[in-house]
Amino acid sequence: MTSVSKRSLHPELIKRIGRLEVRARHIVEGLLSGMHRSPYFGQSIEFLQHRQYVAGDDLRHVDWKVWGKQDRLYVKQYEEDTNLRACLLVDLSASMSYGSGAMTKLDYAATTAAALAYLLLRQQDAVGCVAFDESIRQTIPHRTSNSHLTTIVKAIGAAEPRDKTNLSTVLTQVAENYPRRGLMVLLSDLLVEPEDLLRGLRRLRQRGHDVLVLHILDDDELDFPFAGPARFEGLETDQQLSCNPRALRQGYLDALESFLATVRRGCARDRIDYALVRTSEPLDAALISFLSHRNRRRR
Repeated sequence: MTSVSKRSLHPELIKRIGRLEVRARHIVEGLLSGMHRSPYFGQSIEFLQHRQYVAGDDLRHVDWKVWGKQDRLYVKQYEEDTNLRACLLVDLSASMSYGSGAMTKLDYAATTAAALAYLLLRQQDAVGCVAFDESIRQTIPHRTSNSHLTTIVKAIGAAEPRDKTNLSTVLTQVAENYPRRGLMVLLSDLLVEPEDLLRGLRRLRQRGHDVLVLHILDDDELDFPFAGPARFEGLETDQQLSCNPRALRQGYLDALESFLATVRRGCARDRIDYALVRTSEPLDAALISFLSHRNRRRR
């Protein structure tokens, strides 16, 4: 797909893109300055071959399955690919336009994606981006240059949320389009049937990708604080509901918890990292929490 040209953008969109890039840089620089070292985000390590064990080899690298079959000690050797290939999958569907605070879910997702892109590019990793709703809207190829951040920010910063989300189809297409193993980061409110979501995520894992899910929800969606007569309107459907929210609150919260539990279990089963993030949570805190979780898994 063609990239977004600066001439085609309204002046307000240009300002929005500029603010997004500045915000992403500010968040990452602030995050790094508060840490003793840069966070270890990831590294691709592939199995190369076996060799016979010699005295002094680290026992953690011994292949005990081979020992059980052959009664001989062999260690695994790995080939490191220090240039990680990461792809940011950003949901641009209509439901992402909701926001009860300073940022909509799309604002939060776009800023997080831009901050992650900046962080990865600083580490000289290759970063790409896929913007989608019910289908893929735009694909930004992997690049390692620092100037690539502007290209990614334009793709997600100039976008207006629309249409429904079809994660099963989109993730299947991504799995087919990216046969080389890498890191896939999904930023979405995940407002789809959990079976469709988990089926799409499983396709990515079957292709060998490391998958991270940032589940972004507004406080209203998590707490359901509404009181008094209200009318709810669907952002991705024409449905409306007039009701007393207090009568629905407990049922809504129970259904939400059931949905979240299903997603968490499915991600855990397929060894997918999952983090639920509120749009009211400071972005740098969310990044630190998520990167810390990644570091614990890599140890």
